[in-house]
Amino acid sequence: MTGLYLHIPFCKRRCIYCGFYSTVRHNLMRPYVDGMIREMSLRPLPANEAVGTIYLGGGTPSQLPSDLLAELFYNIYKVYRVADKAEVTMECNPDDVDDDFVAALADLPVNRISMGAQTFSDQRLRFLHRRHTARQVGEAVERLRRGGIGNISIDLMFGFPGETLAEWENDIAAATSLGVEHISAYSLMYEEGTPLYDRKMKDPRLHIVDEETERQMYETLIDRLTAAGFEHYEISNFARFGDTTEPDRQTKANSWRSQHNSSYWNGTPYIGIGAAAHSYDIRTRSWNVADIDLYISRLLSGNLPVEGSEIIDEATRYNDIVTTALRTRDGIDLSILPSSATDFRSYLLSNAETHLRSGMLQITNGRIHLTRQGLFVSDDIMSDLIYV
Repeated sequence: MTGLYLHIPFCKRRCIYCGFYSTVRHNLMRPYVDGMIREMSLRPLPANEAVGTIYLGGGTPSQLPSDLLAELFYNIYKVYRVADKAEVTMECNPDDVDDDFVAALADLPVNRISMGAQTFSDQRLRFLHRRHTARQVGEAVERLRRGGIGNISIDLMFGFPGETLAEWENDIAAATSLGVEHISAYSLMYEEGTPLYDRKMKDPRLHIVDEETERQMYETLIDRLTAAGFEHYEISNFARFGDTTEPDRQTKANSWRSQHNSSYWNGTPYIGIGAAAHSYDIRTRSWNVADIDLYISRLLSGNLPVEGSEIIDEATRYNDIVTTALRTRDGIDLSILPSSATDFRSYLLSNAETHLRSGMLQITNGRIHLTRQGLFVSDDIMSDLIYV
């Protein structure tokens, strides 16, 4: 199976923390969708391969008009063979989820929604320059349920300036009360090039919470969500177990984990369509131009809008495995490590020895994985395991 990612860069307005490529130039929606359709035709799959997951990310895909969404999906299914019961995810903003939006979804193959809640504090939402209110998150979930969407994920953030542990616990409680199938949670990052970063540089009072408080917030997140019936299957991601009405999703292995995001962590090939999108086929990795005008003009001239690419040699593949698979609960399958030129299995185990002895790493059923204690120093552990 192959994953298919489509980048929809349009936003009504930009959030101050976001580092993803986006634009507010809605007048380019029509030519941009035409470009995406053309790019798909230039990126075919072999006849024996199928698309297993589809993900519309952004930007804000829910800003795309329903007729353009319908045209986009028509061409996805025209160009590619899509697997039966493929997971089809669309990101959206809570305030975009009105009755018209839900009605439009009924005519699309979307069966999973990923929604940026971020926080249930209206004050913190205003700080982020988010368009929605805390109340609209719950209203959006209710509308989506009535519209037949049975798989909903929401994003949360913690570590706001001045945020207390009690306030973070309130956000977690609000999220779990919605009954969603999946929650992703991240600490607020001051990424260079974003308005939030610039604001922090100008205002020394705007600071990240101290390291101990952030650790307590992450500990609380894990404790509260696991107690609420979620599996902590990746550093920042939590999924309810497979106690669903779908017979093929009854097991722990087939819980409500994001199948598309899991493909990034387990090395599944994927095609990226759209400005700034990345593609990966195990042998090579490439990325598109992060410029909507250049993206459209390249495709109008019949060329792929690729900005750069790299050949994935054994060392790069090994490092990819370390920085992706080790993020997951399942960890790294030691049997799949490349070994023709260098014995990467021996290299990993040798470099992991200190962390195994300290209890930060553990080997279970042929897989090396982070322990709970190791989660808090995962970046340091990965750095020690990287092949240089």
